[in-house]
Amino acid sequence: MEPHFWHQRWQRDEIGFHQGAYNTQLTRFWARVGAHPDSRVFVPLCGKTRDMLWLRNRGHPVLGVEVSPLAVAAFFNENGIAPRIDTIGAFRRYAGDGITLYCGDFFALSSADLHDIGAVYDRASLIALPPAMRIDYARHLMGILPADTPLLLVTLEYPEGEMAGPPFAVHETEVNFLYADRYRVTLLGRQDLLGGPGQEGERWRSRGLTHMVEAAYLLRPR
Repeated sequence: MEPHFWHQRWQRDEIGFHQGAYNTQLTRFWARVGAHPDSRVFVPLCGKTRDMLWLRNRGHPVLGVEVSPLAVAAFFNENGIAPRIDTIGAFRRYAGDGITLYCGDFFALSSADLHDIGAVYDRASLIALPPAMRIDYARHLMGILPADTPLLLVTLEYPEGEMAGPPFAVHETEVNFLYADRYRVTLLGRQDLLGGPGQEGERWRSRGLTHMVEAAYLLRPR
């Protein structure tokens, strides 16, 4: 998806991918990442996720990257943070209360931007991209991260053809294809998103899905 696609989604408020609550895979499995308590965490394609607050509240400075200025502004406005705003390279930088967001294209990031990252949390990046872009995304991410950086990756799995993404289904075989050369990939758990009552399950069932799970993986450098 090109930046224009995401700009339009935010302008039309078509942000069903946004979760108002903290992601349960994050709260359940973050400790398994083993990140140092004050290490900086990178959140790619972060939108306005409140998961960044959860990480910050556990002592982690947070660096996010997001292409939509509407999403960046909404994050700070909705959480009562008045950011300092300046320009760094190709990005407009917003910083406040332990959270820094780079507004711009993920693919414009360099290793210099991420030199002090201690861990990565990816809930909404890989599943936001079509297959060809997922390959480019993974290669770029691995190319700019410090070599010893672990990742917590959250994906969605659902039957191919039942829904046109985003979000896209990314199954375990693809996670291994993208990352296993550099990382030991461990499946931490799966959670059924359709099995119980509530708005979350109904939202996905209304899009024609008969099965959907959220999977969490720990990616630890070899």
